[in-house]
Amino acid sequence: MPSHPDVVVIGAGAAGLMCALTAGYAGRRVLVLDHASKPGKKILMSGGGRCNFTNLDTAPANFFSANPHFCISALKRYRPEHFLELVERHAIEPVEKAPGQLFCADSSRPILDMLLTECDWAGVAIRLATPIERIERHAEGMRLSTAAGRIECGAVVIATGGLSIPTLGASGFGYDVARQFGLAVTETRAALVPFTLTSQWKARAAALAGVACEVAVRCRGGYYREPLLFTHRGLSGPAMLQISSYWQPGDELVVDLLPGLDAGAALREERRAAPRRLVSTWLAERLPRRLAQALIEWYGDDGVLAERSNAQLEAWAERLNRWRLKPAGTEGWRTAEVTMGGVDTAALSSKTFAVRELPQLRFIGEVLDVTGELGGYNFQWAWASAVACGLAL
Repeated sequence: MPSHPDVVVIGAGAAGLMCALTAGYAGRRVLVLDHASKPGKKILMSGGGRCNFTNLDTAPANFFSANPHFCISALKRYRPEHFLELVERHAIEPVEKAPGQLFCADSSRPILDMLLTECDWAGVAIRLATPIERIERHAEGMRLSTAAGRIECGAVVIATGGLSIPTLGASGFGYDVARQFGLAVTETRAALVPFTLTSQWKARAAALAGVACEVAVRCRGGYYREPLLFTHRGLSGPAMLQISSYWQPGDELVVDLLPGLDAGAALREERRAAPRRLVSTWLAERLPRRLAQALIEWYGDDGVLAERSNAQLEAWAERLNRWRLKPAGTEGWRTAEVTMGGVDTAALSSKTFAVRELPQLRFIGEVLDVTGELGGYNFQWAWASAVACGLAL
């Protein structure tokens, strides 16, 4: 471990390792510290263990922040194709599971191995299982008190992530450092997270656990057309994870179970064309069979279409195109993929990620108040913010 590194990066995750190797290749002596015993734990579990490492369609509009312009500079300078080039140099085969969303073919491990290899080639030292006890300004640089002793350096980069998935080592350390040096921290909450439901709806969802279907969901101006997944605890799947970034406690979700189809008009047309057809048969042709059966059980309005009035068909249209439910909450930090909110970017340079009043201190990645949508955007933010910071150290 170098006794007087130019840069200490705190956090051996995606942003921290990327920043370290970038600064290392630029000629800086870099030390990475992490309180965890292993690097990149969140990288390994991400994307169902296959790491959705970028999105080819990344744009500033895919991010939430109190300062939406902050992310523009870094995202423009380090784009998805830049990271893809690095991936391909390491012979990692990308798989496009959905338009723009690039994953590893089999496992997330090659992405972490790539970052660690690049750090090694760049001369970066990595020390794990090393908690930080104190950070303070020292002369023209910074000084850290750690479990392994005192370290003096030219700059400190905080890449400690947010509060999501504490079992992987997540903590509020980065926010504490920000507050220590007078920076504001915007309200944090779990995002890209499944919903829990009230007792009646929880039982209904549990009975459908494992059933998935494409839906369109709306809340607070947010709109996503993605798959929904029923679970033993409530509602998950990409549609629910996405809309959770908009949802606030007490809000109602409006779910269209038949996106792109006017259920009222379709039911009236079916009544005219096939009057003896059952409502349940019509539903089973358009929804997963278990869900169609459950809807009939919940609302008890089956029968031949010829005997259904316009009002009854409109009631079905409301249930299908505008299913309204109010979640009890979310599963919280335990399963949240990211943290909404974080270190206020108003005090930072969007080009260097340095604190303007204390350029020896920098913040990158998820610890900042910049949160991406589901689909590889948060990894791209990690890479882009890390490179911008690393080149400026």
